[in-house]
Amino acid sequence: MKILVTGGTGFVGHAIVHELRAQGRDVRALVREPDRASRLASWGVELATGDVTDAASVSAATAGCTHVVHLVAIIRGGWEDFQRTMVDGTRNVIAAARDAGVERFVLMSALGTSAETRMLVPYWHAKWQMEQDVAASGLEHVIFRPSFVFGKDGGVLPTFVRQVRFMPVVAVLGPGTARLQPVWIDDVAAHFAKAVHLPEAAGRTFELGGPEQLTWNELYARIARVLGKHRALVHVPFAVAGTGARATGWIPRAPVTSDQLTMLRAGDNVVTGDDAAETFGLPRLGVDEQIRRVV
Repeated sequence: MKILVTGGTGFVGHAIVHELRAQGRDVRALVREPDRASRLASWGVELATGDVTDAASVSAATAGCTHVVHLVAIIRGGWEDFQRTMVDGTRNVIAAARDAGVERFVLMSALGTSAETRMLVPYWHAKWQMEQDVAASGLEHVIFRPSFVFGKDGGVLPTFVRQVRFMPVVAVLGPGTARLQPVWIDDVAAHFAKAVHLPEAAGRTFELGGPEQLTWNELYARIARVLGKHRALVHVPFAVAGTGARATGWIPRAPVTSDQLTMLRAGDNVVTGDDAAETFGLPRLGVDEQIRRVV
């Protein structure tokens, strides 16, 4: 078994590659800049220079691989950016996987992706189309839709912890009553690593969340409790936040984009069934322990 991983230098990608290597899997990573992938190389990962938008480089990287784990995504940009990187890029990876005779294709989508949400923002539209293309590819496949992925060295949880640690009043977007189901990054990695070979996972789409569902207000309260802090919450109406997002949307690292606000306003971000837990049987870290590992 030789596994090609795209997006292996990202926050989630690092964890998945690390888990695959810890299990002794032979991994090749498609990377745009090998000099920035020294961490992967130190784990014994073979580096292939290329980009999912470059079909020739994807084909070269996929040659000789038996499995593909496709993680590449962007979170900012216009419709054309999401189309080029996520939709067209995925089609390049699918074509290369077919040519290489890949045995299984594992895709990272996102919770919230659906036929109903696909026209709300380009991110969800791209994720939905990626899912459709993989499902129609003829390749044996597994698709994951994770909720918010929390981790110590990336993602949004460290930002939330800093807010509660240092701010006497914590701003919450909207009423804070929508629910989320955060999942720890190492648990995500364990599911992806098992999906590479688990027969029962073939041809299925799994929503992936942690063991607890809670509201945004409850999440901030839990962070405060773990930190031993008492914090007041101030709720910023989505309309007010939207005005700010539109004013700062041109900034590359703007705190929040209009699209992200739209996704938050869409409501709950929780799994609708126990398929992942029943199929994979893997432990998942609770919210309090996730927070403790960051603080």
